[in-house]
Amino acid sequence: MEQRSSVNADAGQHSEPSKWRNWSGFWLIGLCNNFAYVVMLSAAHDILKKQISDNTTVPTPASDDLRTLDFSVTNSSNSSRYDCNPVSTAAVLLADILPTLVIKLAAPFFIHRLPYGFRVLFCVGAAITSFLLVSFSSAMWMSILGVIFASMSSGMGELSFLSLTVFFSRNVLGGWGSGTGGAGVAGALLYSVLTQAGLSPRVTLLIMLVIPVAMLISYFSLLVFPPDFRQWQCGEAGSAMRGDSSEERRGLMDSSDAEQEQLEKRTPEDRTTGPLTLTEKLHVIKSLVKFVVPLGLVYFAEYFINQGLLELLYFPAFYLSHAEQYRWYQTLYQVGVLVSRSSLCCVKIRRLWALSLLQCVNAVLLLLAVYYQFLSSAGLVFAIVLYEGLLGGAAYVNTFYYISKETGDRQREFAMAAASVGDSLGIALSGLIAFPVHKYFCSL
Repeated sequence: MEQRSSVNADAGQHSEPSKWRNWSGFWLIGLCNNFAYVVMLSAAHDILKKQISDNTTVPTPASDDLRTLDFSVTNSSNSSRYDCNPVSTAAVLLADILPTLVIKLAAPFFIHRLPYGFRVLFCVGAAITSFLLVSFSSAMWMSILGVIFASMSSGMGELSFLSLTVFFSRNVLGGWGSGTGGAGVAGALLYSVLTQAGLSPRVTLLIMLVIPVAMLISYFSLLVFPPDFRQWQCGEAGSAMRGDSSEERRGLMDSSDAEQEQLEKRTPEDRTTGPLTLTEKLHVIKSLVKFVVPLGLVYFAEYFINQGLLELLYFPAFYLSHAEQYRWYQTLYQVGVLVSRSSLCCVKIRRLWALSLLQCVNAVLLLLAVYYQFLSSAGLVFAIVLYEGLLGGAAYVNTFYYISKETGDRQREFAMAAASVGDSLGIALSGLIAFPVHKYFCSL
């Protein structure tokens, strides 16, 4: 009777209204989780630029409202055939990604000891701290520290919420992916709109403190958790939940996807309860290589393009300035990411290596375009960058969808967290490679 009551409670939890609430909740959480990370790239850059200008004899603009980096103003390599920024944009990228990478490498081995409720509070607190530090920074180290806190919030949130999806119907992965894609467009757009309206970067960041609050509301008020979900208890919550009645729960959760036959194929290990041992975790990591390597390769190629090549693809005869061309490159990339991360409900792509190969072709094509300068217009780059974003977003959501689908119940929570290191590792490596490439081209 108790088992049947539990199953009935889960059936209510996975009813259509609850599924839509959970999908919407994960969409908002994804948006809020990546929002600070995206905004910090622009906001910290503005404030760092102000601090640098305050410490030099170069006259500053009459307005204190510093907007976007203007490549034509900061160019110190006039002898180069490229309109080069003195420092590669990869420098900002590394400051934004390295803390996330460290968290994703280490946290999967101990994060299960921290309840999900406390993880969310940590993410919200780190995001609030990042906004406050950058908005009130009076020295460069404060701005950098603010970017680090934003990176910590995003990294901890990504691996935690990906792990959290195993307690819900698999369609919430589509909501999470779409929300994280929307963060790129919404963050850049909202920051630009507010500063263009006359607000200073400091006031704009203070207004954006509403975003961490929205994450709290989405998590604690919108999501419909399973009745026995351990919100504030430490330990292997997932293993405890997937105990005696995991067969019935998983059947209810996946019935809409017609995947009930997967239940019959599970090994005895999948049905075992209790925490994973270190040996088991290493075995799971080995099985994830086929997912993590293609994902990391996709992100390596696309961020090598974004941070190593796009700033060098400047077309003087085009009607947009260098700064405006670069801004549109980044915006169209984010639009492509948003569209493809929202496509899981319509299209699923199992051949992840194909996406990696196509993204590498993009990188080689644009690398040759920078060197030989055979592209005739920024419009061609706009189309390539939009396509690049589509490939990157598709690789992300399909990677985690198939990890969720093909991993056993007992290993799934750890696998979702561990696999999240793939994109961050690719981004970090691309930032390191972009430095010498930028230096080489600017020396020509």
